[in-house]
Amino acid sequence: MMRILLMGNPNVGKSALFSRLTGTHVIASNYPGTTVGFIKGYLRLGEERAELIDVPGTYTLEPSSKAEEVAVEMLKQGDLVINVVDATNLERNLNLTLQLLERQIPVIVALNMWDDTRHRGISIDAAKLEELLGVPVVPTVGITGQGIRELVKRLPEAKVPKDAPTYANSDERWTRVGDIVRQAQSLSHRHHRWYENLEDASSHPVWGVVIALLVLFATFWFVRFVGEGIISYVADPFFQGLWTPLLMKLSLALGGGGFWHNVLIGELIGGETNYSQSFGLLSTGLYIPFAAVLPYIVSFYLALGILEDVGYLPRLAVLMDTMLHRLGLHGYAIIPTILGFGCNVPGIMATRILESRKQRFIAATLISIGVPCAALQAMIIGLVGQQGVGYVAMVYGSLFISWVIIGLILNRVVKGFNPELLVEIPPYRWPPWRVIGEKLWLRVSGFIKEALPVVLGAVLVVNILYTLGVFDALADIAAPVLTGLWGLPKESVVAILVGFLRKDVAMGMLAPLALTAKQLVISSTVLAMFFPCVATFVVLARELGARDLLKSIGIMIAAVLIMGSLQNLVL
Repeated sequence: MMRILLMGNPNVGKSALFSRLTGTHVIASNYPGTTVGFIKGYLRLGEERAELIDVPGTYTLEPSSKAEEVAVEMLKQGDLVINVVDATNLERNLNLTLQLLERQIPVIVALNMWDDTRHRGISIDAAKLEELLGVPVVPTVGITGQGIRELVKRLPEAKVPKDAPTYANSDERWTRVGDIVRQAQSLSHRHHRWYENLEDASSHPVWGVVIALLVLFATFWFVRFVGEGIISYVADPFFQGLWTPLLMKLSLALGGGGFWHNVLIGELIGGETNYSQSFGLLSTGLYIPFAAVLPYIVSFYLALGILEDVGYLPRLAVLMDTMLHRLGLHGYAIIPTILGFGCNVPGIMATRILESRKQRFIAATLISIGVPCAALQAMIIGLVGQQGVGYVAMVYGSLFISWVIIGLILNRVVKGFNPELLVEIPPYRWPPWRVIGEKLWLRVSGFIKEALPVVLGAVLVVNILYTLGVFDALADIAAPVLTGLWGLPKESVVAILVGFLRKDVAMGMLAPLALTAKQLVISSTVLAMFFPCVATFVVLARELGARDLLKSIGIMIAAVLIMGSLQNLVL
């Protein structure tokens, strides 16, 4: 089977083009031996089927990050390359094109975002560009599908250009890029449109901050509004109206108590199933991931997909660059951080886009300590929010302060270099809803596959440990820290320990302890900063390695001891 590689710079519309070429049947995978993800699908070429792989975005074939290393390795395994080029930024993109032509692999160029060239006063002679490159060039618009049929039709014409030069250094290649652009492209003056003025304002030192605050506020409002709507009108009616009666019938069949009743349904509260406190596999074990967490996951990833494909996230990266450099990072670290607010697992995996080992270590550690996932946030807002919005603000304020202080310290202590930010800024455009829907499905289904077994396993383990009296023994051991330093009842040790299995479940276990507002703030902060959930912990170990993992754990323990003690002293 022919293997076709879709290659290009980041933010050139590869995802939209991939969706148009393959449809909805795609497979998400990690490249062997790494956590660098990619997706693949299939397309018809006459009577044959070809495999299409969306290669991680790369600016160069001289890699400086894991994602770029994987792109170079995948290039060795391809039969043909569709080089996706942003037609509105021809000069930047053609550097990769010339590097591909040097590799002696058949290439066809998809001149994407063709519709935007007219709006920006850019005129490209596609036929002249094809002549200069020596390979087919097809104008395309991934979002609308313009040019897709022509691209597929011309795939057999992909070729290795005759007498493709090999450049001794990058300066020679850039000189050639400039020569090609001068011959194939012309520019004309035109007035800015309103969205182009908005593009400029988004990166402005003052107005950019205002817009960023508005976007973040709107995003979290959207996440909460949509999430609560799904809970109120879909999840709760299903569980209360359909699932609860079935559980009560099963409870009667099991005699209302006993080992299997406790495992499957849990303890009845007032003769009824309580999804926050019963802690059975079929009650709390299903309610937490599907009704308490999944609605917020759906709304968060929907918002994230819109921000990605509108073109705002790269601008936010540029805006945050100066501040993040003080933490040993650069602006693009904001992308893993924002992903971490959905789930720490993809957030930590996304740190591979950072060039240096120092940056990856700092970013992964800060995400693990100071960035609560959507599942945990849902429970914090629901549980602590009952005491008032101010107490929720205390939790987030404590996490933010910890994030900043730890970052400042690590920037000075951790050895390594901090490369500058090099990021492509795409134009603002209407989001491709089909692509957003596909990404949302991949992310949500991935969360269900990852979360459900862990939640059910956590509930089962907790039930067994309760039966064996293990938690009582651990509560006695941890009492000096819990009561002395943090001012928490020793019973809260159960929630703290369960947090390693699942943070949202752990927060749910705090509800029946009748904690004061102060204790809820401290326990929520401690739970957020302490060991990440087991899935995140595994990814953290794979990304950092054993040595850096131990360092990260030490930082977590020190940070949570200090912050919990300070909160107990100050509040």
